[in-house]
Amino acid sequence: MKRLVLAGGGHAHLSVLRALAQMPPTDIEVVLITPSLFQNYSGMLPGWISGHYTQAQCRIDLRALAQSARARIVIGRIVGMDAGRHCVRLTGERHINYDVLSMDIGSEIDVSWLEMAGERLLPVRPLDKFFDAWPRILSAAQNKSGYRLAVVGGGAAGVELALAAQYALVQSEANGHIDLVASEPGPLVGYAASVQRRVAQSLSRARIAVHRLRGAGTADGILLSDGTQLPADCIIAATGARAPCWLTLSGLTLGENGYIAVDGHYRSISHPDVFAAGDICTRQDTIVARSGVHAVHAGPVLAANLLASLRGGQMRVYRPRSRSLYLLACGRRYAVASWGGWSAEGEWLWHLKDRIDRRFIRRFSNPKQQHATLSEKESNSGKNI
Repeated sequence: MKRLVLAGGGHAHLSVLRALAQMPPTDIEVVLITPSLFQNYSGMLPGWISGHYTQAQCRIDLRALAQSARARIVIGRIVGMDAGRHCVRLTGERHINYDVLSMDIGSEIDVSWLEMAGERLLPVRPLDKFFDAWPRILSAAQNKSGYRLAVVGGGAAGVELALAAQYALVQSEANGHIDLVASEPGPLVGYAASVQRRVAQSLSRARIAVHRLRGAGTADGILLSDGTQLPADCIIAATGARAPCWLTLSGLTLGENGYIAVDGHYRSISHPDVFAAGDICTRQDTIVARSGVHAVHAGPVLAANLLASLRGGQMRVYRPRSRSLYLLACGRRYAVASWGGWSAEGEWLWHLKDRIDRRFIRRFSNPKQQHATLSEKESNSGKNI
């Protein structure tokens, strides 16, 4: 029996597990490696911060999916791999061998410029840690007059987090202030000018100070590139992504910035038994934006290709759309839409985003197995198997 190892429970692997659940394999051993039994959905994080959702509404129970797919869960985090020996290394010096490996573990937040902030620094990833930390931050803001929260990162994540945090402070009657450090080009580089204008107006209405400067972490907050010291009680890092450093020793051929180089099938260009999807990889045949939208759409293609690799069959190619719809949450139940050069805003767009996000959660949730549990041995096994 061949072993398929799924490293990570990201957007693409949710589709893989769902495909396997629809026709549970009897000739393949499926192992899912994940640091948590729940997959938090990043698209609903701003809504959760704003208080529109509970955490339970923003996450998917991987146990139900895994059980339906006849997959065994191993709790752990990948810290290395040897592509030549067909194995991955987990925390605790555990090793797992594979016949086919698929990685969907995302990327890391690049906090190299902010590390001097020490305990004040909170990267938005991993999401599990952020979900645990945010209630403490909000409580601290409620108990300190003039609390200063800085969000570093001018992308969609940084903008949404800043607006969500400001809304949460207002709703909780905390006396706080939000700063958004967005580098010289400003927020939402690459989006249409109309989208940038609409979001700038939302930031202004929320009284969020936008700093078009680079920032470096200090013991007291952030030192801006013009020499200004920006005090901060907490710094949320929504900065650029970087590939896990252990990939450099994996033996895989890497592409730009150290990500796994894959073809249109999301297959490693150097090791045909390794696949990768999401932020951890980079296509060599075309340009694909690092977005959860593409990870979701590529999931069914990845599922078909994994089965084709194990059983034989024709591979499929994921062809990204020329443009995608992005809905940016603005703290309150209000959103800005971006689709190529077109944009719009309003409460109706937030409700559209809400329906889309809730539908995504339902798609990968099995009500009949929501209370399914795994034994301790099944959840924590993984000793050099």
